[in-house]
Amino acid sequence: MTGDIKHLPLEDLHVAAGARFGAFAGWSMPLTYPAGVMKEHLQTREHAGLFDISHMKLFEISGPGAEALLNRACPFDAGALEISQSKYTFFLNEAAGIIDDLIVTRLGQQRFMVVANAGNAEADDKHLRALALDSETKGVFDAKVDALDRVFLAIQGPEAWAALSRAGIETGSLLFMHGFEPRENWFMSRSGYTGEDGFEIGLPEADARNLVARLLEDERVMWVGLAARDSLRLEAGLCLHGLDITPEIDPASAGLMWAIPKEVRASGTFIGADALRAILERGPAQKRVGLKPQGRQPVRAGASLFNAVGKPVGHVTSGGFGPSAGFPVAMGYVETPLASSTSPLFADVRGTKIPIDINPLPFTPHRYRKG
Repeated sequence: MTGDIKHLPLEDLHVAAGARFGAFAGWSMPLTYPAGVMKEHLQTREHAGLFDISHMKLFEISGPGAEALLNRACPFDAGALEISQSKYTFFLNEAAGIIDDLIVTRLGQQRFMVVANAGNAEADDKHLRALALDSETKGVFDAKVDALDRVFLAIQGPEAWAALSRAGIETGSLLFMHGFEPRENWFMSRSGYTGEDGFEIGLPEADARNLVARLLEDERVMWVGLAARDSLRLEAGLCLHGLDITPEIDPASAGLMWAIPKEVRASGTFIGADALRAILERGPAQKRVGLKPQGRQPVRAGASLFNAVGKPVGHVTSGGFGPSAGFPVAMGYVETPLASSTSPLFADVRGTKIPIDINPLPFTPHRYRKG
């Protein structure tokens, strides 16, 4: 790989582990390891999978205007977050399209951690800094935006907590959608992108190397690549920005309005507020749904969807085989009246019409530790 491709700080560890690499969001990422996608996927569902997600970006927002900055940037109430509480939210554009989805954690009275997606990290950085500068010049508030240089690891699965405990990191008091700083320059949260109980840890490179070594001594832990991460999140019905949600898709169409408090929907002054209220008033034209192809043929992103008489009614945004589900799984958008339909649609796969049913999400149950 050449050009502007970025490399993970721990790339040498992945090379030594036999990883096969590929480009993703401008990074050279481990796609699979010698065990293969199926084994990596099932290892995460049954035991614990270790993911290097250092391509993602951590931003610290601090200062007396941190709440106000986040309330302008995101459709949520930063002031309602308790210390250590995390919240799934978005950056929206003026048309209420999703610029990025992210998780915000309150670390202190005037400090927040924002975890952003890799492909949007630079744009998110500019977006936050521009908002902070604009508001400062208007005398509205004062907030500082710091992009942190950290290795970022995720360990997911029902035995993730036990593996961390054996490695010297206790997790018992940390519940789902909470985060804190267990040590200096460390950030740890309990959320996950697989539907399983799991943890994310941002830490300095030297500490990360030591932690990885301790974790991989545990037979319950295995490196897992980007390919299995995708099949895991798809089974869990979780969106991938750039496919299932984009700057052209709003939270109402995406079925993500649960992330926006009712009072914020009604009176929030976040970017895109007026546009989102207008969409809610008239109703979204399309809805994100789970899709289950009939038979064993996976239906991939980009496939068009048709009704029984051949009329285009939607498209697939993510698709593949679900190793835990035991059948092909997909997500996509259909015209709103069809979102609750029990009649099969048809996906065009290289000229062949594959019957496909609308299916409830998630395909596999979430197993978060909510207390």
